[in-house]
Amino acid sequence: METKGYTQDGTVDLRGRPVLASKTGKWRACAFLVGYEAFERMAFYGIASNLVNYLTTQVHEDTVSSVRNVNNWSGSVWITPIIGAYIADTYLGRFWTFTVSSLIYVVGMILLTTTVSMKSLRPTCTDGICNKASTLQIVFFYTSLYTIAIGAGGTKPNISTFGADQFDDFNPQEKEHKVSFFNWWMFSSFLGALVATLALVYIQENLGWGLGYGIPTVGLLFSLFVFYLGTPSYRHKVKKTKSPARDLIQVPIIAFWNRKLRVPNHPSQLHEHEPQQYINSGKRQVHYTPIFRFLDKAAVKDGNSSKPPCTVTQVEGTKLVLGMLLIWLVTLIPSTIWAQINTLFVKQGTTMDRSLGSSFQIPAASLGSFVTFSMLLSVPMYDRYFVPFMRRKTGNPRGITLLQRLGIGFVIQIAAIAIAYAVEVRRMHAIRMHHIMGPKETVPMSIFCLLPQYVLLGIADVFNAIGLLEFFYDQSPEDMQSLGTTFFTSGIGVGNFLNSFLVTVVDKITGRGNGKSWIGDNLNDSHLDYYYGFLLVISTLNLGAFLWASSKYVYKRETIEFNEGCIELESKALEISPLGLQV
Repeated sequence: METKGYTQDGTVDLRGRPVLASKTGKWRACAFLVGYEAFERMAFYGIASNLVNYLTTQVHEDTVSSVRNVNNWSGSVWITPIIGAYIADTYLGRFWTFTVSSLIYVVGMILLTTTVSMKSLRPTCTDGICNKASTLQIVFFYTSLYTIAIGAGGTKPNISTFGADQFDDFNPQEKEHKVSFFNWWMFSSFLGALVATLALVYIQENLGWGLGYGIPTVGLLFSLFVFYLGTPSYRHKVKKTKSPARDLIQVPIIAFWNRKLRVPNHPSQLHEHEPQQYINSGKRQVHYTPIFRFLDKAAVKDGNSSKPPCTVTQVEGTKLVLGMLLIWLVTLIPSTIWAQINTLFVKQGTTMDRSLGSSFQIPAASLGSFVTFSMLLSVPMYDRYFVPFMRRKTGNPRGITLLQRLGIGFVIQIAAIAIAYAVEVRRMHAIRMHHIMGPKETVPMSIFCLLPQYVLLGIADVFNAIGLLEFFYDQSPEDMQSLGTTFFTSGIGVGNFLNSFLVTVVDKITGRGNGKSWIGDNLNDSHLDYYYGFLLVISTLNLGAFLWASSKYVYKRETIEFNEGCIELESKALEISPLGLQV
């Protein structure tokens, strides 16, 4: 299909015209995109990493309420991409959905900057006694936050998939570069997070919250200007079905109507289009897999339904989504662990000795920068050394499989929460030894004792966060890759909601009957170590569930047909490795 130097995957420009491979896409186009990602992550983490402190010190919320509100907002930021991805895949496409959503995002940032800058929109304090925030102040503040969440719903699932679209799967060299794309995409994301946790957090606490939020707002506007400068070099995927998500509903319904029918012994007897039809449409044919066999009834040729049978490719698309859903479920607990970085880890740090020298105090939220530091160091090492080394050992272009990558990340994360538990036990011991009781008393223990848990979570994210993003993009049905990517974002979102739920329930159960809450307002008189121990237990159990789910998963196999021949993608799908993770 490569004619006169055009891309082979059928991508077009903004006006729908075929594009030249030499003048569009690849790293040249992605350079405009990664700038936006860095500034957007700087804005997001500039809010998220220190929001719990803003809510407790400026809005005067209690610890449990502030943790719950941070988790609910973060969860919304990560869950709304489901809507944005559906709109992109079904109606507007990635570029225009991103365009509209980015404007909403900027409006939210401007509103938030205004809210924290104007005295009339913040609670006041007199002689050390602070008033509760008024209803108007609360409404304006949270309206700003959730406007950002709505904007993120359209930008988050589409900007990364739009970046991946800049590489042609038919071109072996570009496909190889695409393997590295997600690593370097997340690298730019980590860079933005680093600036937020190092610089913006300090500015917010020492120079003013208005300036701390105003800087990323200006940066976001600048990055959008740069993004649109790159418009002539972008490649756009052509929609090949009117409603990509329709099959997810149609296949189970027809399978139910045909539930009494017998599935043929050989998959070749199921309904499927002729190869020529895939050639004409440019769509990819998905191969049959022997999982979720009850759905095969939807492709039985002589069915009971009045509607024509589904094709094997349609049925396999639905199977892919169900398989990804199984993996998604076992990522929720790891996302809950990640939620601690911007909530309880920060509150824990505020109780410890934060002195650096005689006059400088480290903002507790700035320790989150070590998550980013470890990511920034680990991504190049992973991409330049680990992958080539493992590629020689396994023959896999990625070095290790996507599920093996996730498994390694989850193991490292369990080690991180185990260390967090041990450090908290030591902090509680120091509290007892020095008879510390007051909520504002400083525990004589350096905040840098928390460093190992931050660093390990950063290393873990190189495996599981990047691995999840690539996994859900790679394994999604062809016309649902934006929606598929939302498995990644929604997992983080539900993880935040789950943490909010756990914190609330644990506080109510352990604090009833005049008992000592594990997560009280006074962390010097609580049992945060018990909560971390609880997270360690459920994380270990979840790892077992992940190993089981990954052993059942079958990778996608596609054939891309065209007049000169065909290309088969992801052919090694059913072998099982010694770790129980598929090769």
